[in-house]
Formats: sequence, structure tokens, C-alpha cells
Amino acid sequence: MKKTTMILAIIMVVTTFCMAQTSDPIVIKPVDGDMTPIVNKILEEADTKDIHLVFEKGIYRFMPDYALGKFLEITNHGNGYKRIIFNFNKYRSVTIAGNGAEFIFHGQAMPFLFENCESVKISNLLIDWDIPFTFLGEVVAVNQEEGWRDIKPLKDGFSWEIRHGQLEFPNIDGFSYSYPGSTLAFDATEKRPVHGAWDIDSKPRWVEKLPNGNLRFHEPLKHYPPIGSLLSSKGDREHDRYAPAFDFKTSSNIILDGIVVHHALGMGFLFERSQDIKLINSGIYLREGSNRVISTTADATHFCNCKGSILIENCRFENMLDDGTNVHGTYVEVDEVIDNNTLRTKLKHFEQRGFEFAAPGDEVWFIRQPSPQRNEIAVISKIKFINDEVIDISFDSQLPAGLKSGDILENKTWNPEFTMRGCTIRNHRARNVVLKTPLKTVIENNYFSSMMSSIFFRGETFFWFESGAVNDVLIQNNTFEYCAYSGSEHSVLNITPRLGKTFDKSIIYDRNISFLNNTIRTFDNRIVNADRVDGLLIKDNKIIKTYSMPELYPNSPLVELTNCKNTLIQGNSYVGDCEKAIKADEQSKLTLSVRRNKDFN
Repeated sequence: MKKTTMILAIIMVVTTFCMAQTSDPIVIKPVDGDMTPIVNKILEEADTKDIHLVFEKGIYRFMPDYALGKFLEITNHGNGYKRIIFNFNKYRSVTIAGNGAEFIFHGQAMPFLFENCESVKISNLLIDWDIPFTFLGEVVAVNQEEGWRDIKPLKDGFSWEIRHGQLEFPNIDGFSYSYPGSTLAFDATEKRPVHGAWDIDSKPRWVEKLPNGNLRFHEPLKHYPPIGSLLSSKGDREHDRYAPAFDFKTSSNIILDGIVVHHALGMGFLFERSQDIKLINSGIYLREGSNRVISTTADATHFCNCKGSILIENCRFENMLDDGTNVHGTYVEVDEVIDNNTLRTKLKHFEQRGFEFAAPGDEVWFIRQPSPQRNEIAVISKIKFINDEVIDISFDSQLPAGLKSGDILENKTWNPEFTMRGCTIRNHRARNVVLKTPLKTVIENNYFSSMMSSIFFRGETFFWFESGAVNDVLIQNNTFEYCAYSGSEHSVLNITPRLGKTFDKSIIYDRNISFLNNTIRTFDNRIVNADRVDGLLIKDNKIIKTYSMPELYPNSPLVELTNCKNTLIQGNSYVGDCEKAIKADEQSKLTLSVRRNKDFN
């Protein structure tokens, strides 16, 4: 687009905007070239706290060159200086009517940031990138003895080059990953991770370009991808999560309806310390006819320290490189007891640095070693952020006796009720649903197919430091088909807390999980794995072994219980050849009831 034409386009759109009353919708039309300056001017000059944007249907292209620059701390992503296209940080309410508009982004750009918004409504938008931030190629040869694999790279729509004996991609605007990094093999026909897939952290000794155009990666691997599979890489872990497509910070009353994300440089939808959220009739998936195998490079949806009511309904999540959804809080670790009312704490994971764990007025639970159970409650009176890792927290009452370094805190105030219904999640890396909230959780009438565990419960007192233990979960009327096909051992329903060595790993962690009237059709035996659960109900489920794929763990039982209490397994039916339906340790057997199950050995 010529510079003069661009200037005229900006003048025309902004003049239309200025002539309208600030309470009226601002109508935006697509123009050839970069739309970023047009959007910047509208958002900078809008003299209102309640902005309403209406996009006419069409294709809008956004470049990062003139995007707003800002340092951001983004949980579960890389903190740093981001180029933000739509920055909604000064508005009380935001309404965006997309009318089917397609937003195509280029390079390292963060599409949407919402901060301190009291109401957000977005409808009928499509998000994509012109060039994805991934590398993709077909595996055409493997030599395990010599430690190399030959890859036929996909060139159409992808950007890469070999420089100094290494693969660099995507080579956009001066940015490249210097080695493949996180790598996964996909079935070329089904466009899902291959059966028995393992994650590969790829850093070849060198990459050789062969005379026929193929690339030879000189790198011994523990698990080699099958010939004919598509091998996808997304770069090194320090940089491969630039930003989500949509990031909501300390915002509320959010309704997202009819939003489709075909690609993002991180998660699709991220919600940080936000409340009352509806994501409906939306999706993360590949564009029809695309030669790609990756949509978002991380989770489809992610909720960190949110509260109120969260609903995900009638959505489709496919081909992400991480979970369909993850709902959790954050543990901070006690570093030092400063006085009777004040603690020095630390955010422990590198992708949580700078996160707002709590604010004055929030209630927190104290969790004291060796028990992982929630104990005393106190109200925060003062917060002092020392740096992006260290936080001093003062309380309006004295600290519990015996509190010491290594104990942890969990925010009691910021936990949500969560509902997911009518959704399809499949063809992606990792888990369909990860749940960590103590409030009411309902997962119903969904279709799930998972590489790893389909429904996953894992509070962690180390590494990720994601809280917390669940108290009230209903999983009913779902269809699980072809689940847990990763090379590592998983199960359809997997309840497995991960606690540090200073915590007692025999004490109950999760409570009151009901798994009712679900249909499970999968190739392997491992349906439920439960560790440290009190009140697990497995009832009226139909389990059908399909024999559609080779078994990965044929000696596993259907249900395995460890350190559980009050488990009832009743009214389930099984069609298959599993030799042992239930395996329980001595502690779990004490309060285990098994009734009226059909064809359970």
C-alpha cells in the first residue's frame, strides 16, 4: 500500500470516528496494508470510558512495526517487551462486533490486551497469522545407529533456513529460533500426535541440507518419530510463548461469542485474576484445507487465580500444543517469617514472575508441611512487591504458630466455579481438561480425545506451583474416544497430586469427584487412576475397548487406587479383555465399595 493511500485511509476512518458521538459505535472498514496505525489512532483519541467498535466483514492485516510497545508480565508465557495491536487499558467497558472479520497478524505481535475492564463483549472474529511460528516437515528416513533423521520440509506458508549448520525459523522481522526445541510427531492423515508419541526437546549437533532439498538432523534421540509422520517444532522453551491471542488482566463480566483462533504465539485465551467469564460458540482449530498441524503454541484456554463463574460452552479446541483448558490458582512459598504478622514469600516458577498473587482484602490459606491440606485462614492487610519474584505479605491477624520457610500459601478468595459443556477437544498435545479449583466444577456433554490424560487433576507444591485441591466435581454424560495415546503412561481420568519431598504423600488431597454416565471408547485399559482422593464415585459408565490401535500398557487395570478413601465403583459396564478391572492398595481397600458392575473381572 502506498504511503499516501495509507494516510488517506487513516484520515477517512478517524474522521468518521470523530464525527460520531463517543457513545456511538465506531465503524471500521478494512483497507489494503497495515491496519495497526488506524487502530492505534482510534484507541488513543477515543474520549470515552465505554468504547464500541464495529468491524465490517473483510480481511484486516496487522503488522507489529507501529504497535504499542510495553513490558508485560504474562503468566505461563515469557515476560518481556511486547508489541500490542489492541490495547484496552483505559476503558471501563469494551464491545467489539466482528461481523465475521478476519484479523491476520504478522510477526511477533500480541493481538489483544484487556486490563482493568469492568465489561467486555466480543463477537464473531477470526484470528490467524500469515506465517506460523513453527517448523514442519515429513520424516522420510531414520538411522538410529548413526543418530540422524531426514526431514522433507514443508515450504508453502512456512519460513525457515539453514544457517551455520543449524535450523532457524521462522525468520520474520529479524526474529528466529536458533534450534528446533519442543518437537512432536503428528499423524499426516489424522493431523493429531502419532500413536505412542513422545515429546522431543530437539537441539541437533548440526543440520545438513542434502542435495535433494531434504534436511538431515544429526541428533541421537531416545524416541525416534515414525517415517511418514509430520514433525513439528516450536522453538526453545524460553521464547516459544510470546503472548496469547487474548489476555485479560483484572477484568470482569467477559463474554466471548463466536471467536475463532487459527494460530497464536502462545495461548488462545488467557485470563489472569479476572472474574465472571463466558466463552461460547468459539474455537481454536486449523483453517479448513490448511497444511499446518498446529493452532496455538500453548493452551487453548487458561484461567489463573480467577473467581466468580466461568462457562465454556459449545466450543471446539483442536491442534494446540498444550491443554484444552487449565483452571488453577497459584501457590507462593514462604521464604522468611519477618514478624508476627508479615511473611516474605516467593513466586517459584519462572513463568509466574510478576504475577499478582493477591491484594489487600484477599483471604489466604496457610498450608504447613508435611500436610498439603488447607489450614488457617487470614486476611491480607498489606502487599509489598519487592521484585518480580519476592512479595512481602502482611495480615490483619497474627501468623499461625510454627509457620516456617518452605510452607506455602494459597489464595482462597480467587477461585472460580467452572462449567464446561457441549465442547469438542481433540487432536492436540497434552490434556483435554486440567482442573484445580475447590469450588463447584461441572464437565458434561463433551467429546474428548486426548494424547495424554483426558481429565487431569494435579495440584503441585513444586515446579509449576499450581493450586489447588478440588472439593466438588461432577463429570457426566461425556464421550471419551481414543484417549491417553501418548507414549508415557496416562489414563482417561487421572488424579495425581505432585508434592515436594517435604510433604507427606499419603495424606488426602482432592475430594468429592463424581464420574458418572460417561461413554469411554479407547484402545487401552487404563481408564481411572486415582491417588489421595476422598469421595470418588465411578458410576454407570460404559467402557468399550476398541482394538483400533496397539495397546501401550496392556497390563494396566481399568481402575487403580492409591491412598484413597470412600471410593464407590457401581453400575459400570465393560466390553473388552482386561484381565484385572480394579487394583487398590491396602489403604484404599478399607473403604472401597464395588457393586453391580458388568463384566468387571
